[in-house]
Amino acid sequence: MPIHSGLSDHQLVFLLKEGNQPAMTAIFERYWERLFAVALNRLDSQEEAEECVQDVFINLWRLRETLDLKYSLYTYLSAAVRYRVLDLLDARYRQSQHAPDVLSYLLENNSTVLSPESSLLEKELLDHIEAIVERLPEKCRIVYRLSREEGKSHKEISAELNISQKTVEAHLTRAIKDIKGNLPAYIPGFVIWFFFL
Repeated sequence: MPIHSGLSDHQLVFLLKEGNQPAMTAIFERYWERLFAVALNRLDSQEEAEECVQDVFINLWRLRETLDLKYSLYTYLSAAVRYRVLDLLDARYRQSQHAPDVLSYLLENNSTVLSPESSLLEKELLDHIEAIVERLPEKCRIVYRLSREEGKSHKEISAELNISQKTVEAHLTRAIKDIKGNLPAYIPGFVIWFFFL
């Protein structure tokens, strides 16, 4: 068992900022599988999904000293994977002569917003989501946080809260519906769709 595996995310991030490589290894081992599943679900290519997650971890290490997490580590990493996937899909569509014109237009005209270097839209989107989540009914909010922020499966949430998986699904459906319905109109629809797909 790795030396840092029992530490909390907060403790690992603190050590990571100091350049502690075992802390980076512990983060990698804790989240690799979940992040790979997120990427694979959207890319349908094991090789691209692996490359996507590796890029996210490389960037995490490179930016470790300036890392400022407002949300959970998993939320940060998951968002980073989603933006990296969008970049890869953008490149894929640009290479394809059969790419839908509307999607190509949206991706090209929002490329600065979707690049990993630009975090303004991501921060704004996460701020809005956090405000909406805070207003959800308690059980609904707990289920949402366990699923989206801690990356737990419906089965794990069901066992932890002693509720059925159908109830977990109902709470998540309501949370996502409320979030989508209350986000500002100026946030591009395809970005919202991508976050909640």
